[in-house]
Amino acid sequence: MKRFFLTVLRMITLLIAISIISFIMITKAPIDPLIAYIGTNSTISEEAKEEIETYWGLKDPPVKRFLIWARNIFQGDMGNSIVYKQPVLTVIKERFQYSLVLMLIAWICSGILGFILGIVAALWKDHLWDKIIKFICLIFQSSPTFWVGLLMLSIFAVNLGWFPIGLAAPMGKLASEVTLLERIHHLVLPSITLSMLGIGKITLYTRQKLLEILDSEFVLYARARGENTWQIVKRHAIKNIAIPAITVQFASFSELFGGMALAESVFSYPGIGSAVTAAGLGGDLPLLLGIAIFSAIFVFTGNLMADILYGFVDTKIVYSSDGR
Repeated sequence: MKRFFLTVLRMITLLIAISIISFIMITKAPIDPLIAYIGTNSTISEEAKEEIETYWGLKDPPVKRFLIWARNIFQGDMGNSIVYKQPVLTVIKERFQYSLVLMLIAWICSGILGFILGIVAALWKDHLWDKIIKFICLIFQSSPTFWVGLLMLSIFAVNLGWFPIGLAAPMGKLASEVTLLERIHHLVLPSITLSMLGIGKITLYTRQKLLEILDSEFVLYARARGENTWQIVKRHAIKNIAIPAITVQFASFSELFGGMALAESVFSYPGIGSAVTAAGLGGDLPLLLGIAIFSAIFVFTGNLMADILYGFVDTKIVYSSDGR
């Protein structure tokens, strides 16, 4: 119970800090929500502008706006989105359905492929396969997500025509008419682009950890008993490199959110990432704060799941009463 209480307390403290910092950064951004709302070439009267500012609370002092928003949050109301003209919770719910599928595919693919490639690179240290894998991983790590997305679009969608240019479904079709294969077809390029964000890190980390284990004394003793390399990896190494790999993989939740915004913008994918971009350009304070809180909870939950999985991977791990 004490560990559970400390976990909840950390999450509440994190949400309060993120809310305050996000509010300050959004209000200090050089974007006028009114101009973004009515457009730069709008000809509406000054009275109409004042009514819009009063309706959205844009004329209130920042401290008052934050306190009103915080009070509504405790009542379960995140406010209404200025850009989408809908409740923030509705926008997040609709958009997250698309983003969740994209993130899960990219997260699982990057974790599995990265783990396997890391083992292969370590077992073939300094050979051709090791050099090729390290070279590819370094390219993935240093390439911006939007650039990779544009490159994928240019090659596989525009030049070869193998995949659609964007969106989550074919244009001109009702949602009820879209088949599962069509949705998968539209998911291929965005998921590959997003998965590249994590493959390099998990591969290089797994490779380094496996090399450390293969150079350890207990592996030398195992070789002296007649165990071959595959038996050593299967019996001793995988369990020891799984925990660091899980840590890195679950820690990549925050990077997925950042990369998702760029990937979804490139592919016009209707998820949380594209909503963040639209809200940022439109000065949509309620939606940006809502997504910031939602993403913080999502990342915190991912890290908590990693702690829980440690016990299943290695039963020797025991948590003390203070959560360590």
